[in-house]
Amino acid sequence: MKSVYSCVLVLLFWSFTACKNKRNIPDVSNINVHLEVKRFDNDFFKMDTSRIALGLDSLSAAYPMFLKDYLYNIQAFPPYQDSVLKYTRLFLTDKLYRAIKDTSAVVFDTKTMEEVKAAIEHSFKYVKYYFPQYKLPNAIITFVGPLEGTGNALTYQGLAIGLQSYLGANFSSYSNQYISQVYPFYKTRRFSKEYIVVNSVKNIIDDIYPEKSAGKNLIQQMIELGKRMYLTDLLLPELADSLKIGYTAKQLEGCIKNEKNIWGFFVENNLLFEKEPNTIAPYLNDGPATPEISPESPGFIGQFVGWQIVKNWMEKHPKATVIDLLQTPEAKIFDEAKYKP
Repeated sequence: MKSVYSCVLVLLFWSFTACKNKRNIPDVSNINVHLEVKRFDNDFFKMDTSRIALGLDSLSAAYPMFLKDYLYNIQAFPPYQDSVLKYTRLFLTDKLYRAIKDTSAVVFDTKTMEEVKAAIEHSFKYVKYYFPQYKLPNAIITFVGPLEGTGNALTYQGLAIGLQSYLGANFSSYSNQYISQVYPFYKTRRFSKEYIVVNSVKNIIDDIYPEKSAGKNLIQQMIELGKRMYLTDLLLPELADSLKIGYTAKQLEGCIKNEKNIWGFFVENNLLFEKEPNTIAPYLNDGPATPEISPESPGFIGQFVGWQIVKNWMEKHPKATVIDLLQTPEAKIFDEAKYKP
């Protein structure tokens, strides 16, 4: 009964599509994954600001590896004791971050964190199915860090989730002048809890298949992005495609409807084998749009194209495994896919 309940919970919370999804979804019900949730955010903000050193010692005992990641990588405090004490006190007493902590406590209450945990555990079952040798994290560590900082990270002690990055697109602090410059609306639109599982899985994918696009031409880089999107399909098979790629449903529908025109743009402008970084960057980077194609074309359009090419190649190679896909050079995939939308 517990496994049935968990599946229903995951489906409801993450707005998964129905099980009639066109992909063949493997049965992972017998794969065991258990994550422990550790609320570093709560423990950190409980510190007595008059006894910071003692509080950090206590945190070090409870989070022996993560505390260093938090202080020096996430917060980027100078690695000197006096500096750590000073900046920790400033962060704890900052009105903005106190408000963020209070909001995150409401948005991510115990029930919601159980739903987050269930969703990530469910996705990790697929990781174990496709990559049985991969060592998965055994804990989720929640924290509150700088608004312009890390939202998700793989650390030695577990999968770290920065709750400040998932408080909902309309969270007031996302619209302040500084943050809106660092993270424009097309990015903060995705600052909601539905994206936690997507970003967590993409961290795992980056660890399994590190980025290696340097020096490659546009079509090769698009296909490499497509490989990552295809892995996202495999590891989140029930999740809506719009969430996987970070588009609105309307944007994704428009890309699918205009797939032929998008591809034609790259072909007609002789861009496929272009290597000049400044020329190809608009198609490989996130953004509010890709105006070079049209004002309605969403950013990161190269990822969408690469995704379609990889799906086309996999359909033509039904016996290919995920390892085959990752090991096949992008140029070979392009040649064999014969992509023609």
